[in-house]
Amino acid sequence: MRALLGLSTAIDWVNEKIGVLCNWLVLLACLVSGGNAMVRYAYDQSSNAWLEVQWYMFAVIVMFGASYTLKRNEHVRVDLLYMTLSRRGQLWVDILGTLVFLLPTCIILAWLSWPFFMQSFNVSEHSSNAGGLLRWPIKLVLPVGFALVALQGLSELIKRVAFLNDYPVESLEAHYERPTQ
Repeated sequence: MRALLGLSTAIDWVNEKIGVLCNWLVLLACLVSGGNAMVRYAYDQSSNAWLEVQWYMFAVIVMFGASYTLKRNEHVRVDLLYMTLSRRGQLWVDILGTLVFLLPTCIILAWLSWPFFMQSFNVSEHSSNAGGLLRWPIKLVLPVGFALVALQGLSELIKRVAFLNDYPVESLEAHYERPTQ
């Protein structure tokens, strides 16, 4: 179990760093958006590449930020019974949800999005917009993003199983707060 907890810690570290990157990308996307709007309206200049950079940053924020959000246990839940369960019951729901839904879905989506990326990479696909960017780098974000969520799901699974077996787990963020609205 110690080796698995070590793997979990490594996955958590990677996704924590990715979360920091995504936070900076939010700021950068705002700056690019503001700068692009200023140049467009003040100087009557525009570039499709800058618009696409904004879209690419947003895609990275969403796809890579999902694993960071899972690490922090801040994904939206719709389970009406979850709040009424004991802590152990909640951990069991998390374990079953991860095994039955999260991991299979992420693995299938990563697998299915890989050929989508490879086709774009093999033909060096570019945007059809004038001055547009290469498309294959952003298409790589799909399988990598789903793989990162699957890895974080594996990390959360390891921590929950360890906790239920009375191993000390420092980085278990299993507390869930009911939405305020």
